[in-house]
Amino acid sequence: MQTKYMNPYLAGFFLGLVLLATIFITGRGLGASGAVKSVVVASVAAAAPEHAARSAFYGPYVAPGAEHPLKAWLVFEVLGVMLGAYFSGLAAGRLRLVTEAGPRVSRRWVRWVFAAVGGALFGIGAQFARGCTSGAALSGMAVLSTAGFVTMMAIFGTGYLLAFFARRLWI
Repeated sequence: MQTKYMNPYLAGFFLGLVLLATIFITGRGLGASGAVKSVVVASVAAAAPEHAARSAFYGPYVAPGAEHPLKAWLVFEVLGVMLGAYFSGLAAGRLRLVTEAGPRVSRRWVRWVFAAVGGALFGIGAQFARGCTSGAALSGMAVLSTAGFVTMMAIFGTGYLLAFFARRLWI
């Protein structure tokens, strides 16, 4: 069975159009880490409202009169991305949960652990950088920000260097 994928150059072109439309319509670029922050803030506020109200980090988001964190536009953006991914997988016949084992790693759970650790590190880095690759790099580069270009080089450079150590999980 041949898997259907979009031409990566065409996909990149469409991503650029989406980014351009987002900047033109909303005055902001794309981003995803803010949605995760909104979900965390809403979860903490639901589980421990007194703590959230007293916290210097959570307090401004849950203060009286503040909009509910889950009403942030980034939350709706990420929900749209997830729905789009679902329908894309459905249309291409790739809608199934499969974890492939690499030729050198026979246990699928190892890949899940490394993916979770990598995702957590990336999330922490996005919090320190005050934005993820979408917000800091792509949107920054779209407006010709020097910081956007430096961020993109740092992300890909670090990924390239760390790939040397993690490559046995995939090849």
